[in-house]
Amino acid sequence: MRVLDWVTDGQVRLQRAVDALSPDAVTEPSTLPGWTRGHLLTHLARNADALVNLLAWARTGIPTPMYASPDQRATDIEAGAGRPLAEQRADVRESAERFRKAAEALSDDDWSATVTSGLGREIPASEVPWLRAREVWIHLVDLRVGVGMDVLPPDLAWALVRDVAGWMTARVAPGTGVELSADGYGGLTLGTGPVGATVSGPPYALAAWLTGRGTAEPLHVTGELPEIPAWL
Repeated sequence: MRVLDWVTDGQVRLQRAVDALSPDAVTEPSTLPGWTRGHLLTHLARNADALVNLLAWARTGIPTPMYASPDQRATDIEAGAGRPLAEQRADVRESAERFRKAAEALSDDDWSATVTSGLGREIPASEVPWLRAREVWIHLVDLRVGVGMDVLPPDLAWALVRDVAGWMTARVAPGTGVELSADGYGGLTLGTGPVGATVSGPPYALAAWLTGRGTAEPLHVTGELPEIPAWL
């Protein structure tokens, strides 16, 4: 599964970035409002474990939600954010290894099993690796270690554009229509209204703009861009 390769490659980059941090860096801010690097690293580790729950659900048929309660995600992040960097490093590495082993344990039939995402959406287990790949690569950028969205593999960046544009289509103002395109990847429309603007550029720049990790300045824009919802 190609998406699992994205997970592996992103995890390697993430681990290198974490290993290069100085001990006091864990308490410094990430790019996410109100979150230190410690918050972000804890979130990445607990996200891996939460997605392992979904893979176990797919393999066993026993419903195992990502989190035991709606509050568990936030509680676990706050509880782990202040840990020393050495502990954070080990947690990020070991949780990723648990995810890898859980994915390897699934049969071809298991990947078609239906599980429920953290947002309550029923999805096939085959979508779980994408949820992990998205987290690892985007939060590598959010870690504030000098890495930008341009490090995203182009195919992954375009998959992210499709994902985020699809989510936004149901949330932009009625009548909104924006055509997004990237050389070699074709195009798609954000919104359901008549196309009033076009945006083109490399996949990473489109992904950066849509996810709030960059502006539209590097992109070629025609027409007036509508207001788009915040995506996290």
